[in-house]
Amino acid sequence: MSGRPQRVPAALAAALALGLGGAGCATVPSGGRVVTGHAGGQAEQADDPYVRLIPAHPRADWKPDQLVAGFLAASGSFDDDHRVAREYLTGSSTAWNPGARPAVTVVDAWQAPQAEQTGASTATVQVRGKRLGRIGPDGQYIADPEDISEEFQLTRGSNGWRISGLPDDARGGLLLTKSDVDRSFRTMNLYYFAPERATLVPNGIFLPLVNRRDLPSQLVQALLAGPSSWLGTAVKNDFPEGTRLRRLTLDNDTATVDLSGQARRGDVDRMSAQLAWTLRQLSEIKQWKLQIDGDTVAPEATGEVQPVRAWQGNAPDGPDAPSTRTGYVIDAAGALSRLAGDRPQQVALVSRRLVRPAVSSDAQEFAGLSPDGRTVLTGALTNGGATALRTLLTAHAGTRFTAPGYDRDGTLWTVETSADKSWLWTRPRGKPAVRVQEWGLSGREVTAFRVARDGVRAAAIVKVDGATQIQIGRIVRSADGTPAEAGSFLPVSAELAATIDLAWRDYGTLAVLGRRQGDQRVLPFLVPVSGSAVSSIGVGALGDPTTITAAPGQSVLVGIEQNGTRQVCRQSSPSEQISEWVCAIPGTDPAYPY
Repeated sequence: MSGRPQRVPAALAAALALGLGGAGCATVPSGGRVVTGHAGGQAEQADDPYVRLIPAHPRADWKPDQLVAGFLAASGSFDDDHRVAREYLTGSSTAWNPGARPAVTVVDAWQAPQAEQTGASTATVQVRGKRLGRIGPDGQYIADPEDISEEFQLTRGSNGWRISGLPDDARGGLLLTKSDVDRSFRTMNLYYFAPERATLVPNGIFLPLVNRRDLPSQLVQALLAGPSSWLGTAVKNDFPEGTRLRRLTLDNDTATVDLSGQARRGDVDRMSAQLAWTLRQLSEIKQWKLQIDGDTVAPEATGEVQPVRAWQGNAPDGPDAPSTRTGYVIDAAGALSRLAGDRPQQVALVSRRLVRPAVSSDAQEFAGLSPDGRTVLTGALTNGGATALRTLLTAHAGTRFTAPGYDRDGTLWTVETSADKSWLWTRPRGKPAVRVQEWGLSGREVTAFRVARDGVRAAAIVKVDGATQIQIGRIVRSADGTPAEAGSFLPVSAELAATIDLAWRDYGTLAVLGRRQGDQRVLPFLVPVSGSAVSSIGVGALGDPTTITAAPGQSVLVGIEQNGTRQVCRQSSPSEQISEWVCAIPGTDPAYPY
């Protein structure tokens, strides 16, 4: 756990409200929606230093513009249910109640408030700024950039000016700057089950940090409240309706989570998996016990005291050990080859030239594209023998396919796209390919599409107004498990000016080929799907990257062209982000199986 929170003195309150200071923690993205937080094994964001704001009380000699600036600053303090901010209000405005998990309008920074006195004891104050987006009461952040103007009505009484009328955006919530949010919110994951109820799916939310000691209880209460509006219909929550947290206590490193009696109707194992994965984000909790109405319940798999690192069988990236994932390439002869170190070993001699291969998780089937991208081809892995490729899909006039990819149950996915429209195709093993009817990117050009290993989220590279964007969407399945909808796509990050390929490295991070704003070279980056800052991968000469693939615990592989030669580069150390590129693998188009 972090040490004592740092305090921001009252003299700095107005500066913070105007976006002139603050410590970065939750990291509001400028380009999209937060979908998930940190991947397991990384430093947890819950332990970032907490800078507590000590707001200034309103003074009788303040002018209207100073009063509004003080209120905006005080709104960033969650102490005592915004007690100090309430001192700035009068009349009907005193009913203001943002709540413990308020709706928030997030502004980049406020301009100086502009006051106009409309009478002897009345005034209006306008504040303008650039809205970045909104955080809903469920913690979901959605980008909504726009220049905004907020108007406050003020009345002067015996104790000076007070706010008698709040703008619409503040009546049921908060107006906060990005710095306020970065200081007082944390991005945390809640975990819910994919429809088959075996794999957990992270649901990233913004959670206000009222008090670090209360964060475990806040986190469990948020979990019990259910998934965010963005993910809701795509996942399953195994806590019975009405289940609430009676109490959460912490003794040394052991937490006791006591739920209300409604939880007796739930499955103890699945509830335990959701809680364990959610609680593991808190460094002070190493193990925990589950109680219902004060009675301890013990899953057979773990016993009464459960390690927070248990339930690996429900991991979002799958229970398989990372060492079981082996890379594949197209070798110089055009055959699909498995990598043994840096040496390709042929596993399928194909009858036609194949590019952009994908390999199923059970290594029984592979797929790829014809060189012109207009045909999707599939074949069986034959351990080095000749393989006849079968045509699965043929593009319509003026369209082409994105590189195909499998999900963990062996379903194949690809997008057929032109410059102004697209269709999502899916093919369960042994069945014909079908179009997903509810496709959220139907009016866009899509250049890459990858389903996450949880089978619920998907990442795409989308053309918007002539530029590329990385977007994340959700997959909703029908009762029989077939995809019924792939939609709700919104941008993840605006840091990369151009992107050409992507892959899921783990459940919280994408490996992406792109270039930063102002740069000329395309390079590999890690892009958190939380919308946090992107970071470069590896060091050393890399040539011109063309394709990328990644897998949990494995080296990122990049296909490059250099001096007319095509080869594959890998990170020398998969556990070190800044490690040398080793470009010694003959071949092209690397791929990891799912």
